[in-house]
Amino acid sequence: MVPASEDPAKEVSAEDEKAMMAEWEAMMNKDGAEGGGEGEGDAGGAAEWEAMLGQEGGGGGGRMPGEPTRVLNQEEIDSLLGFQENDDRGEDKSGIQAIISTALVSYERLPMLEVVFDRLVRMMSTSLRNFTSDNVEVSLDNIQSYRFGDYLNSIPLPAMLSVFKAEEWDNYGLLTIDSSMIYSIVDVLLGGRRGTAAMRIEGRPYTTIERNLVERLVHVVLADLSAAFDPLSPVTFRFDRLETNPRFATISRPSNAAIVAKLRIDMEDRGGRLDMLIPYATLEPVRELLLQMFMGEKFGRDSIWETHLAEEMWSTEVEMEAILDEINMPLNRILNLRVGSQIMFNATPDSTVQLRCGDVPMFEGKMGRKGQNIAIRVDNKHHRAKS
Repeated sequence: MVPASEDPAKEVSAEDEKAMMAEWEAMMNKDGAEGGGEGEGDAGGAAEWEAMLGQEGGGGGGRMPGEPTRVLNQEEIDSLLGFQENDDRGEDKSGIQAIISTALVSYERLPMLEVVFDRLVRMMSTSLRNFTSDNVEVSLDNIQSYRFGDYLNSIPLPAMLSVFKAEEWDNYGLLTIDSSMIYSIVDVLLGGRRGTAAMRIEGRPYTTIERNLVERLVHVVLADLSAAFDPLSPVTFRFDRLETNPRFATISRPSNAAIVAKLRIDMEDRGGRLDMLIPYATLEPVRELLLQMFMGEKFGRDSIWETHLAEEMWSTEVEMEAILDEINMPLNRILNLRVGSQIMFNATPDSTVQLRCGDVPMFEGKMGRKGQNIAIRVDNKHHRAKS
């Protein structure tokens, strides 16, 4: 007979356990009275059932056979997959999302790009001070790799997105100005009082004045970006258009990788953020230059060593051979040569003599005598047959 609470999924309380044990003992006593021989086996079954209940109720170490596996709740599933509601753009991803994101190319493989953005920060600090006539501090928060679609979805709205084109590279980039920076630059350029935060009016589209002032800011930033790339590769970044909807600022496929440099601009108590996105496809023409560890790296080439090597080569002594004539002989005749044997050449006193350096013919001339020495007068330079 099977107890009513045999289902392991149902928790057994202490009172229910005592009630079941009492009922089971009564049943055993009844069965023992009816059949004497079978009582011992049933008593053994009761002892086994009591041991099982003791392990289950007392919190035994291992899971009993037949017990169902624990079902994950929704929060644990989201954590495993890497989907978290409080996931910020700066936080590291985990779970399956981290595995998917490993396909992105890390910007650290382009070390020269960090040097370019450091130059950009220094130049922007000076340019924006002249542009706003105010004390401006520009800092580089970080440089990260994103998928283009993920970055567009993470842009906090409202914001302005400026699309610019790299003329020499024939591709595009994206400049994102957040609302704090927009209102701060408008407040500074239009003579807002210092010491007060810029006033924000949410829920309305940007006016023509605000768009024009932001466009002037974009032109200043793009000019500095062009100057920052000049020592590496001359390039002109041209302003293309200004958008407020991220869908209209699509310059690449959502799955394509891109470099995002996050800049922080502070103007005393005002300021905001400016993100610069450059797809890897845009940087492809200068990828070899961005792989350098420092500016002007030549990977093994040294002009000082080249000059020294050239000077030493000019003073190197080489051996020249004068070839009077050459004949072809069979091997058996050469083996039969003895002391006193004669070899007849076809050369005459007026025959042309060839000068060689190793196996390379160099010059041709006539043989003569100068004092007690045999001399060769060089008549012309040997011209090699072009293959």
